Order: sequence, then structure tokens, then C-alpha cells
Amino acid sequence: MPSGSADISSILDRILDAATDNLRIAKILVQMGLDPDNVTYDAIFNRMLEIFVHNITLANLFATVGAGFFVATLLMRTMVPLRVANMIGCAFFAIFGALSANVATFLLYLLMLPINALRLRQMLKLVKKARHAAEGDMSIEWLKPFMTERKYRRGDTLFKLGDPAKEMLLTVTGKFLVKEINVEIGPGALMGELGFLTPDNRRTGTIQCIEDGQVLTITYDRLLEIYFQDPQFGYYFLVLTSQRLLQNIDRLQKQLATERAATTNRTA
Repeated sequence: MPSGSADISSILDRILDAATDNLRIAKILVQMGLDPDNVTYDAIFNRMLEIFVHNITLANLFATVGAGFFVATLLMRTMVPLRVANMIGCAFFAIFGALSANVATFLLYLLMLPINALRLRQMLKLVKKARHAAEGDMSIEWLKPFMTERKYRRGDTLFKLGDPAKEMLLTVTGKFLVKEINVEIGPGALMGELGFLTPDNRRTGTIQCIEDGQVLTITYDRLLEIYFQDPQFGYYFLVLTSQRLLQNIDRLQKQLATERAATTNRTA
């Protein structure tokens, strides 16, 4: 036998001998059914294998598979496969709870299944709509499940130019006015999305309610979370904001053209 292997073996034997001299470790060995005065690596291995085989049950097999899927969720970078793996893990743990007559475990993981299914459905809708963005579908109906409702009355100011921006809004009913450019916004329009892209997250205009209405809001933190969960949504959002910027540019160009025409007429 090579001297290196012999040295390692002797070191491990000394470590094992020293461990068995410890009263706490000796007590653990006795509880495991081992003799502290005659402990070998083969004896420990055989005893661990015996314990493992003795505890193999159908319920524990389901729990082991479920634990494997839960560990797999920690390695996943995107939400769709993570939700799928989580649902499978919950199903296995629910079966484990049923087979082991553990009502609390059974109910816990059984209730987690529809919650994960709902979130998965929402995420799949998001992915589908994000893909449609490349084809020109500019609807943002898919974003509504992630938003919260808020109501405004006539005369209310939603936010002012330069205010800190923390959320994006979608109009549902009512009318709103962008005061700086005197443009009315009706139902189905986004407001405050450009603040998400500005370096210091500041409002780029003042919005006032001119007719009682309802809006849906989503915080930039939630928007950022969705943005990074699915890169396609990032593209979708950029298309939306680019469209708004192009509309603003077109509006300014028409305004400049009108002012130039008026100046030309005055000087003619």
C-alpha cells in the first residue's frame, strides 16, 4: 500500500478514536446501536445503511422526491420552471402527508398547489403577451392581475413634474390632463411609465384628474421584479415606452410646425 494512503488511514483512525473518547459522541454512538469501544468505519457505514433501509417507506420516498424538487427550485433562474417544480414538490409532499397521516403537512402543501397554479397561469399569460409585443400587440390587459385599484375625483393631482416616481398607472375610467403639454388622457392609457426609466426616478409631467375616474397602479419594484423574471417582458415594456416617446416627439414636431406656420403668416 502506498505510504500516502497509509498515512491518511492512520490519521482517520486517530480522529475516530479521539471522537469515541468524547462522552457526547459516545452517547450518540450508543443511541445508534454502536459500541463506543469497538467502532470502525465499516460498522458506522453498515449501521447507517441499516437505518436507511429500515426507514424506507412509501411515504418517505414521496417526501424525498418532493424535497428534490424543492431543492431544484433554488437552482432555477426563471419563474415558470420554478413554479412548475414547486407544484410538483408540493404534490409529493401532500401525498407524503396523506400516507403518513400528518394532517398539517397534507393541508399545507395541498393549499400551496392552487396558489402556485394561479401564479404560474399569470406568468404564462405575461410571457404570451410579451411575445405578442414583437408582433405589434400593445395591449396591457395581462398586467392587470399584478396591479391595485385606486380612485380619483375631479381636481385631484396624481403627481407633479419632478416628484419622486414610485409607480406606474393604467387608466380605467375618467379623464386626466397632462398640464405641461395640455393633453387629455382617457381610459386604457399608461401614465408614469417614463419615470421608471429616468436615472433619478422623477416625474416627467404633472397629471391632474379632470373627470372622476379609476386607475390601476403597479409599483416600480414590482415592475422591476417582473422585468427581470422574464426578459421578453423587458422587450415588451421598452416597446411601450418607445411608443410613448415617439408620440411625444411627433406631438412636439407638429407643435413646432404649427408655430412656424403662424410665425410665417405674421411676417408675410
